Amino acid sequence: MSNRLKEAKSPYLRQHAENPVDWYPWGDEAFARAVQENKPVFLSIGYSTCHWCHNMARDSFESEDVAALLNEHYISVKVDREERPDVDHAYMKVCQALTGQGGWPLTIIMTPQKIPFFAGTYFPREKKYNLPGLKDILNSVIRVWGEKQEMLEEKGQGLVSALQEAERGEETSPDEIEAELVEKAARDLKQRHDRQYGGFGTAPKFPIPHSLTFLLRTWERSGDAETLEMVAHTLKKMRQGGIFDQLGYGFHRYSVDEKWLVPHFEKMLYDQALLALAYVEAYQATGETLFANTAHAVFTYTLGEMQDRGGAFYAAENAESEGVEGKYYTWQRDEIVGILGEQEGSLICDYFGVTERGNMGDGQNVLHLPHDDHVFLKKHGLAERQWHFTLEQSRKTLLEARNKRVRPSRDDKILTSWNGLMISALAKGGGALRGEFYLEQARRAADFILAMMLINGELYHRYMEGDVAFPAFLEDYAFFCAGLLDLFEATQDAYYLEQAMQLNKKMLALFWDDEQGGLFFAPVSNAELPLTGKEAYDGATPSGNSVAALNILRLAVITANDVLEQKALTLFKSFARMINASPSGFTAMLSAYDFAHGPQQQIVIAAVSGDTVAGKMMGKVQELFLPRRVLLRSNGEGDDRLLDLCPYLADKTAVQGKTAAYVCRDYSCQAPVTSVEELLQQLTGDRR
Repeated sequence: MSNRLKEAKSPYLRQHAENPVDWYPWGDEAFARAVQENKPVFLSIGYSTCHWCHNMARDSFESEDVAALLNEHYISVKVDREERPDVDHAYMKVCQALTGQGGWPLTIIMTPQKIPFFAGTYFPREKKYNLPGLKDILNSVIRVWGEKQEMLEEKGQGLVSALQEAERGEETSPDEIEAELVEKAARDLKQRHDRQYGGFGTAPKFPIPHSLTFLLRTWERSGDAETLEMVAHTLKKMRQGGIFDQLGYGFHRYSVDEKWLVPHFEKMLYDQALLALAYVEAYQATGETLFANTAHAVFTYTLGEMQDRGGAFYAAENAESEGVEGKYYTWQRDEIVGILGEQEGSLICDYFGVTERGNMGDGQNVLHLPHDDHVFLKKHGLAERQWHFTLEQSRKTLLEARNKRVRPSRDDKILTSWNGLMISALAKGGGALRGEFYLEQARRAADFILAMMLINGELYHRYMEGDVAFPAFLEDYAFFCAGLLDLFEATQDAYYLEQAMQLNKKMLALFWDDEQGGLFFAPVSNAELPLTGKEAYDGATPSGNSVAALNILRLAVITANDVLEQKALTLFKSFARMINASPSGFTAMLSAYDFAHGPQQQIVIAAVSGDTVAGKMMGKVQELFLPRRVLLRSNGEGDDRLLDLCPYLADKTAVQGKTAAYVCRDYSCQAPVTSVEELLQQLTGDRR
């Protein structure tokens, strides 16, 4: 029999629709029944591509004995953390406070008034792995709820009150961000850098692309070659590792080992976007074709496998197929040789590190690149051009064979926030890599969100099968606004700047904390949860406050708006105490702070109609790594929409009938130039 989740739009909730557990989706109906029957609420939070969520479902939620306990004594609620990040955010804080750690599936038991008194993550049905069994936990809570319900309620309320007080204490700070904090964060990352395999720390190893783009900014400011090498080394090792899908492209979530070899195999949209951005910026900084090619590969995967027909992008692909994680992606040596033949197959196996024994055991292999290309070519006496042709043909053949396997499921909901990240990546990639097609796809995605998920001036969070749901959260406004700004700078279509300005204004109205500064995770008017709070720490994605800070600063510079600049400075102050205490946990915020610290470049191309020089100038600016620049192209005409938004452009005009470029630092402009070469000299100076 199906439960209530059968009617849900979320793929994750639908995965539990056939459970014997009498699940409710998060909503008033569940909590009203809990109040009426005076039962505790069992809350389980996960997402559709979560490996341990699937394990707990199979072990416990498909079990009749667990279901019997939950159905008789609890009101059970399932939440997709990607649909309701506010619910996840609130109760993850509780779990971290009670246990010192967090993760998914997130397991919470709380009162009918949503006050939590128990928290954890994965629990097996019966005690094992040194973990208590879920059945034992449920029975213990039933007993205490019956005997000492008031004690549990007081415990929960005390916990919530303490967390609320801690939030106020962290955010109430007269401090400034310390002047050398950017350098301190870079030193912290340098100390944790794995010099052999790249990345930071040991296993499990996460990409953390916003830390890499932060380090590129510290390199650009300091010129420290070791910092640039640290970024380049990490990006090369990830591209060579099993965390990168060597056949179908795109990045898996993270590596379970320190070598980037064996990944957790889910593919998330936000990872594709943030890593593509990192590779694009690394290409701008170094000119290395490997980084450009990797960005192209990520875009190839995303546009081929994760794009909706309407132009927007799906959320994720699962790690599992046929109930086994990674089964779709791994290979035995005999399989490859059987498909390609002994001679070619043996070469491909050596190239991708495939052995009889297997790097995952049981003969199974994750494809990776154990050798540098020149070493491999020398070993086998191969010509580079001919080998690359053979390699590409073999890759396509193996990919065609892989496509005949049972493919992992796809979570095809559309999230405004993650689409904003991909729009940014495509827009920056389109500019830096001269990829007009990428810009077209960024436009399609942005236009979809603006047409389908912006209703009466307010954004919504999720679109699925024609259904728009959940008023947007801070991340939606911040990430999508960033995407619009990047799309504007790449295309110079003033429409996207107008939309970014309006959404930024709406974001400040909905989320700004008038008392202490900073932006709440959910709208100020949302009183549904016992904990709302603000987030500045950068996790798998940058925090909404970090991205919003940079958006506000970019808009301030583009439109010469001092009020917006002061807003951003207030935001920095509101989180200064936390950032000063642990700067390397706030790298996206520090990237915004680096922009604020300047010098900022305003680059204005005053174009003459029909003159091809303007396009060449625009292209050259976008090829360079200039992290504190804004780029505007004015036609100098009375009906120019950009002039209406940025009146100061009125005096930036062509020179003697020629397209002219104005390079300004902190609004102090050098003499205009009329050639690409002169512009390049002004932009790069002695560094070139």
